[in-house]
Amino acid sequence: MADSFYGEVLADHNLHPLHRHELESANFVCKGLNPTCGDDIELHLDIRDGRIADGSFTGIGCAISQASADIMLELIIGKTPDEARHLKDLFMKMIAGEINDDELDELEEAGALQSISKMPARVKCATLSWKTMEKLLNDAL
Repeated sequence: MADSFYGEVLADHNLHPLHRHELESANFVCKGLNPTCGDDIELHLDIRDGRIADGSFTGIGCAISQASADIMLELIIGKTPDEARHLKDLFMKMIAGEINDDELDELEEAGALQSISKMPARVKCATLSWKTMEKLLNDAL
């Protein structure tokens, strides 16, 4: 039953992404590319007053990369860059299969991607937006 729920979460974020659009207010933009499979995203963040005020992504990619980007943005909007980095660290820990239940709870819907840890060929798809966000924050700040 849990796998079915997680599948629905991923399908919903892939088919009806809330954050897949241009963001005119973005003051930071970073491209991410997974040359292995062709996933190509551009992450747009509006960072003001020490918080990620808004964010979006554009580009093309598989269902996992697109859903992961949308879920990530849902999670980091409203957070500080340090909080976003912490969530990225937890996400990477989850993908490595090393997360505990309390940490998994912090990831909210991003936990739907936990099974990717058992699919090595899809890890780069799931982590593309998270790594792109980290690069953007490191370059911008």
